[in-house]
Amino acid sequence: MITSTAFEKFRRSYQPRYPKSLRSLSNTEAQEIAVMESSIDAEQKEMIKKLFPATYGQPALKMVVNEGKKEEKAMTIAVVLSGGPAPGGHNVICGICDGLFSVNASSKVYGFLGGASGILDDKCIELNLDIIERYRNTGGFDLLGSGRTKIETPEQCERCQKVLEDKGVDVLVIIGGDDSNTNAALLAEYFKEKNSKVRVLGVPKTIDGDLKNDYVEISFGFYTATRLYAELIGNIGRDALSTRKYYHFIRLMGRSASRLTLEVALLTRPNITLISEEIQSMKKTLAEVIDEMVKVIVDRADKGFDFGLVLIPEGLIEFIPEMKLLIQELNKVLGENKEFFDTLSSFTERSEYANRHLSKDASYVFSNLPVDIQRQLLMDRDPHGNVQVSKIETEKLLIDLIEAKLKELRAKGRYKGKFSCQTHFLGYEGRCAAPTNFDADYTYSLGLNVVALSLAGVTGYMSVIKNLVKTNRDEWEAYGIPLSAMMNMEVRNGKQVPVIKKSLVSLEEKPFQELLRHRQNWAQNNLYRFAEPIQYLGDGSVCDSVSPTLLLENDLMIE
Repeated sequence: MITSTAFEKFRRSYQPRYPKSLRSLSNTEAQEIAVMESSIDAEQKEMIKKLFPATYGQPALKMVVNEGKKEEKAMTIAVVLSGGPAPGGHNVICGICDGLFSVNASSKVYGFLGGASGILDDKCIELNLDIIERYRNTGGFDLLGSGRTKIETPEQCERCQKVLEDKGVDVLVIIGGDDSNTNAALLAEYFKEKNSKVRVLGVPKTIDGDLKNDYVEISFGFYTATRLYAELIGNIGRDALSTRKYYHFIRLMGRSASRLTLEVALLTRPNITLISEEIQSMKKTLAEVIDEMVKVIVDRADKGFDFGLVLIPEGLIEFIPEMKLLIQELNKVLGENKEFFDTLSSFTERSEYANRHLSKDASYVFSNLPVDIQRQLLMDRDPHGNVQVSKIETEKLLIDLIEAKLKELRAKGRYKGKFSCQTHFLGYEGRCAAPTNFDADYTYSLGLNVVALSLAGVTGYMSVIKNLVKTNRDEWEAYGIPLSAMMNMEVRNGKQVPVIKKSLVSLEEKPFQELLRHRQNWAQNNLYRFAEPIQYLGDGSVCDSVSPTLLLENDLMIE
C-alpha cells in the first residue's frame, strides 16, 4: 500500500482557484463568438475543410454566467491521459469529477488505463471522489497511466466507438499534446460522420511548450517543469561559483521546440544558451556553433573564469543544417533497408554499410563525428529505423569538438585557461513534479471547462483558459476552441496529413528578444539566478508566480 507523505497530505487540502464563469456549472452558458481565422494559406484551408466536413467551421465559444439555473441530466465522461506526463494532469481529472458530480451526482466518469490503448483493450476504472481524493494537486499520471498509442485506422476507430458506446460514454476527453489533440479531432470527425452520440474534447498538455498558438497561451505543466529545472540549474550555478572549475553542459527536454530551454534561460541566466530555431534560421554550421561557444569560453578564461553554465535543447542536432541532412539520409537508408541492416551485428559493419549509401556531404559529416556519436546515430533507432534524437548525447559531441578547438588555440598561445566539464540531462525529473499553484489552478480550471463544454453538447473542441497572466483567477476566461481551427497540413511519411502545428521559437517574439538583449552580458559575467524550490504556501509574489514567457508576451517586465 502506498502511503502519503506529510507534503502530499498538506497539498491535498489546497483549493484550486478558477474563472468566475465556472463557479456554478449549472449557471454556465457557452456563448458563440467570432472565430479567429487561421494563418494557414487558402490551399491548406480547403484541404482541412475537406478532411473535417462535419466539424470544420464551428464557432469559438466563451463561457459566461447565466443566472437561470438549469437541471442537468446525468452524463458519462471518459478520460484518457496521452503521451508523456506533465504536472497537473491529475487536477484536470479532479476538475472533471468535481464539476460533473456537482451538476448531477448520478453522472459517471471512467478513466481508461495506459493511454488510448486502454480504450482499444477496454481497460478502465470508474472514478469517484474517494478515488481521486489522494491525487488532488499531485504530479504524475499514475492514477491512470499514460501511453503513446494513436487511434488512426478505421478498424481502431470502429473498435473505439464500440467500446465507448457499450459503456454509455457521452464524451471522451483526451488530455495530451499536439499529436494527441490531432487524434481527438480525427476521432470527433469520425464519430460525427457515423452519427455516434460520443463526442470528443481535448485538453492542452506538454512540458515542451510547443502546443501554443493564437488560442492556447501555454500548455499545462510547462511552467512547473521549467521551474523545477531552474531550481536544479540554479543549484548547479551556485556550485560553479563555489568551486570555479567546471563548465556544466546541461541538455534539456524539447525535441522540436526550444521553448523550454528559452524559459529556463530567462529564469537562470546561463553563460551560453543554444536555441535550435535560431541556429536553423541563421543556417549556422556545427563548426560555427562551436566557434561561437569557444569564443565565450576563451573570453571568460581571459577574465579568470574557467567555469560556466551551458544550456542545450534536446533536439539541437536536428536543427544544424549538415546534421539534419545526415539524419534525414540515415533515416531513409536504414529505414528502407531495415531488415538487412538489423542482420549486421557489429558497429563497424553498420558504419561501413551506412557510409556507402550516404551522399558525399553526409558521409563527410558522419566520418568526422566522434565514434560515440556515430554509434548513437546507428545503434539507437526506433522501430521504424529512425534516429532517436533524445538518446543522442549532444552535450558530449559539443564538448569533444570544443576541446579539439581549444587545443588548437592553446598551441597558438591564444588560450591559457583550463577546460573541465560536467554533463547533465534534465528531462524526466520535471515531468511528474507536484504542480505549482499556477498549474494546479490552470489544470483544475481546464477540467471544469471540459464539463461546461460537455454540457453545451459540442464535439471537436479544446478546453482553453485565457488571460493566464492575471494572478487573480477571477479574471481568467474559459473558452472552447474548435480543434480543426488549429490544424495545418504537413508531410509525414510522404503523405500530406492534418496536424496541430508545433509552436517553435520565433526570433521576433519577445521572450527570445529578451534573451538576445542580455546574452552578451550573461556570457561574460556570472549573473546566475538561483531559483528557489517551488513554493506552495506564503506570499503571493512567491507562490503565485507566472511564467516569464507569459509576462513578456503581455508586455510585462521580468526581474
